[in-house]
Amino acid sequence: MKIIIPDDYHGLVSKLPSFTKLAGHDVTVLRDVAPSFETLAAKLREADIIIANRERTDFTRALIEQLPNLKLIAQTGRSAHSIDLQACTDHGIAVCAGSQASPFTVAEHTWAMIFAWARRISEDAATFKAGLWRDWFSVSLRGKTLGVYGLGKIGEPVAAAGAAFGMRVVCYSREATARRARELGYEAATSRAEFFSQADVLSVNLRMLPATRGIITATDLALMKPSALIVNTSRAELFAPGALVEALRKGRPGFAAVDVYENEPVQNGDHPLLKLPNAICTPHTAWLEPHTYEMYFGEAFEQAAAYAAGQPVKLLNPGVAARK
Repeated sequence: MKIIIPDDYHGLVSKLPSFTKLAGHDVTVLRDVAPSFETLAAKLREADIIIANRERTDFTRALIEQLPNLKLIAQTGRSAHSIDLQACTDHGIAVCAGSQASPFTVAEHTWAMIFAWARRISEDAATFKAGLWRDWFSVSLRGKTLGVYGLGKIGEPVAAAGAAFGMRVVCYSREATARRARELGYEAATSRAEFFSQADVLSVNLRMLPATRGIITATDLALMKPSALIVNTSRAELFAPGALVEALRKGRPGFAAVDVYENEPVQNGDHPLLKLPNAICTPHTAWLEPHTYEMYFGEAFEQAAAYAAGQPVKLLNPGVAARK
């Protein structure tokens, strides 16, 4: 079968050991960054199977209607909100997905960004290489308050690391978060205002759902300390549109560390956060490590190979089988 894998900006997919699972098929890996609709449709047109690289391409009805040979979209990871499942079902296209990768890679990236802010690692190294002496103090985290917004699979290791460094850990979200926080020996904020106003470092670890879209507002951010850092390695849409940029310009909170953006990929530095001196930005690379890549793509490769061999796969749109 003709298998196409779009959006491999980094050129890493074909280097994975699991790539051999696609042996015997005609496989094309595309490295285009945000191609036009026309270019993308033309390059995907001959595909029997597409292995979707996370949510980098929106498989809209308009795009699906341009792909006459398509039989399967194998999603890397469990999130398929960028795929129009009804359109796929209407056109007889099966959609399958994998599972969630280890939460530790995102938790580690969260802490890498916290330390980059607290210890100003990149500036310190650059100053040292230039033969100069730095003229600033580092921020010590011990005794500071770590706010954890969402104590789930990622939030728990983030909180545990903070506790290990002697931070006071305060959690906030649903009632389940409060119960879990108390079980683990952390504090549960009694109010939203208390949570945002007390945090010296606040890590956002919520899932992107209709109920959480825009959940962090300008009012929340205005409560934060001028010395505080907010970290977002989850999804940009958890913040109300424009709220974080405006808050950083006003100085509450004083700093942000961000790995996710509303319109990805960000190209040529064209994002307002990248123009702010009080924002540390990475290009959605928290998951860019071998184990996570191997798990995400390995599952998708297995699903694609199984489908091509006529074996069952984990369908997200089981109605397509009945329609066929």
